[in-house]
Amino acid sequence: MAFAASVAKLQEEARCPICLDYLRNPVTIECGHNFCYSCIHQRWEGLQDTCPCPICLHHCSDRNLKRNTQLCYVTDIVKQLPTPRKKRKRQEEKLLCKEHKEALALFCEKDLELLCPQCRITADHQDHPLKPIEEAAASQRRKLKSYIEPLREQVEDAERGYESEVSKTFEVRRKVENWRRELHYECKELKYSLETEQGAINACLFTEDKDFEEKLTENRRQISNHVSVLNNLLMEIAEKYLQTDLELLTNIESTRNRYEHIETPAAFSYELKKESCTLPPHYFGLHKMISTFHVDLTLDPETAHACLIVSRDRKSVIFRAMTQNYFRNPQALTSYPGVLSSEGFDAGRHFWQVEIKGTGDWSLGICKESFPRHQLMSPSLSNSSWQAQLFITICGTCLIGQVRRIGVFLDYELGEVSFYNLNSRAYLYRFTDTFTEKLLPYFSIGPSKSLKISILRDK
Repeated sequence: MAFAASVAKLQEEARCPICLDYLRNPVTIECGHNFCYSCIHQRWEGLQDTCPCPICLHHCSDRNLKRNTQLCYVTDIVKQLPTPRKKRKRQEEKLLCKEHKEALALFCEKDLELLCPQCRITADHQDHPLKPIEEAAASQRRKLKSYIEPLREQVEDAERGYESEVSKTFEVRRKVENWRRELHYECKELKYSLETEQGAINACLFTEDKDFEEKLTENRRQISNHVSVLNNLLMEIAEKYLQTDLELLTNIESTRNRYEHIETPAAFSYELKKESCTLPPHYFGLHKMISTFHVDLTLDPETAHACLIVSRDRKSVIFRAMTQNYFRNPQALTSYPGVLSSEGFDAGRHFWQVEIKGTGDWSLGICKESFPRHQLMSPSLSNSSWQAQLFITICGTCLIGQVRRIGVFLDYELGEVSFYNLNSRAYLYRFTDTFTEKLLPYFSIGPSKSLKISILRDK
C-alpha cells in the first residue's frame, strides 16, 4: 500500500501542472517550478515585463527557461512504472470519451466540447471546426487573455460609478446639511421676528393700559366732584324748604337755577383693542414664489464692461483691470462695470437668485432694453430715476468672508420689481411703475480683486 502511494506521488510530481500530462522537454523557471517547455511558452505568450508563475504567481523578471535534463530522464523512468489501478481508472474516466471510450484528443470550437476521433465523424460535429487539444487550448487561452483588458475597463467603470454614487451621497448629505442650517437660521429669524412683534404688542398694551388707568382716574374724580355738588345742593334745598316765607323767597332764583342746570359727567366707556401676532407674509410666500417663478439666467458676455470677466458657463462675473489692447464691443456697457442677462422679459412674473462673495461694492436690478450703453452714469438706489436713467437697482457692500444672497422678483403686468434678502428671507425694497418695453436683468461690480457675483440655479 505504501509502495503504491509512493509511486502515485512520484507520478504526480512528474506531471506538468498545466497540461497534467507527463513533462515533455521540462524546463525550470525562476521560482523553481517545472513545466513543459511548450506549455509555459504558450502560457506566457503575449505577456511583457513580468511573467507570473502559474502555480505560485511569482513574477519572473525574464523568460529565462532552464532546461532540466535530469528531470527529463526521471520522467522517462516514471512513465515505465505501473499506474495504480484506481489512479488509472480515474485517468481513464477523466480522459476518455463517454460515448466511444476513446481518448479525448480534439476540441470543437463551435460547441466548445472535447471530442475523441470518432466524434468528429458524427452528424453533430461533422462540419464543425476541430482542433487538437494543445492548439485549441492555446487559442482559448489567447481569447481569455483578450477578455482581461475589457474586464479591467469594466471594473474601472464600475469603480468610477461606485465613486460617483458615493459622491452623490455626500452631495445629498451636504444639501441636507445646508437645508438644515437654513432651516435653523430661518427659525432663528422667525423667533426673533416673533419676539420683536411680541415686544411691540406688549409696549402697545402697556401704553393702552396706562391710558385706560389715567382716564379711569379722571372719570372717578369727576364723579366724586359731581356727588359732592349734588350733596351740597340737597342740603341747601332741605334747609331752604324749612325757612320762613320771606327767607325762602330770598335768592330762590339762584337755588332753582343750580338745580335745573345740573350737569351730569359724561359716561366713561373704553374698548380695549385686541392685539394679534401675525407672521411676516414673506415666510409664506417667498418659497412658493421661488418654486413657481424661478428662471435660470445666463450672462451676456457681449454686454460686459471691459473691466469684467464672465465665466465660461456664463453664470458668474468678476472684476479685472482693463487691458490696453482691449477691443470695445459696441453692445458692451461703458459707463460703469456692469453686464446684462442674455434673457429679457416683456410679460409675466419672474424670480432670479444671485450670490455675492468677496469684498467690495455691488448693485443688482433691471434696465430697459433702450438703456443707453455708453451714457456716463453709475447705478445707485438714491438716483435710480426710472424715467431718467431707464434702470432700477439695489446696491450694497460685501465685507470680508461675507456671502450675500439676493432675490429679485419682477411682475411685469403689475409693474413691480421687489428685492429680498435670501439669507434672512427678509423683504428689502420694492419699485413700482408701468412697464412698456423689454426689461433686462442687470449686474454690476465696483473695483474689487475678490468680489464675485454668481447667478444661482433653483435648488
